Amino acid sequence: MANRDDVNIQSPELGEPPAAAQEVFGDRLPLAREYAEFLATAGIERGLLGPREVPRIWERHVLNSAVLGEVIDEGCRVVDIGSGAGLPGIPLAIARPDLKVQLLEPLLRRYNFLSEINDRLDLGCEAVRGRAEEPDVVRALGGADVATSRAVAPLGKLTRWSLPLVRVGGAMKALKGGSVAEELERDAKEIAKAGGGDGTIQLVGESKVAEPTHVITIPRIK
Repeated sequence: MANRDDVNIQSPELGEPPAAAQEVFGDRLPLAREYAEFLATAGIERGLLGPREVPRIWERHVLNSAVLGEVIDEGCRVVDIGSGAGLPGIPLAIARPDLKVQLLEPLLRRYNFLSEINDRLDLGCEAVRGRAEEPDVVRALGGADVATSRAVAPLGKLTRWSLPLVRVGGAMKALKGGSVAEELERDAKEIAKAGGGDGTIQLVGESKVAEPTHVITIPRIK
């Protein structure tokens, strides 16, 4: 594990984790706290999040991502596409240590951030630099149980990127906004062409976070 003597001082705007954080992370809450602090300091300094996001890091980013674990089976291999600052992959890995989480990110500075926080927290994730649509990435990461993402692309394009990374019978489980039902209807032909089955939309974290997360699940059927 990396030396933690150089951990950044907590941003005064970040505040204490909400009560739900204990329920979501259990005895791994100290790891979630350290990640939130890293987002509020190094994440802002390196341009991964805007300064105005600091007061919302717990609710809008960390918890909002971690509750994705409610719809992922035990022991799955999960590829987080366009992981960026590690959302949703790192909160998911903290809340669900049974998962094998791979953080896929094309930009070097973000890849370096992911590698650093993974080493600092000793999460056992794998940071991979590349794009989901690249053949080398598909060969290296293909066959996963789940491909996930957050605020990466419109649904049709996201499905084309995600489904080649999962096995037949696996699924894309993407965090989306409230208009996801309209996206699902709009992009139905593109989803089917990509080998996707019927999509389902779930709200996760309803009893835990102020703004529950919409998750769209599209199974790979061919």
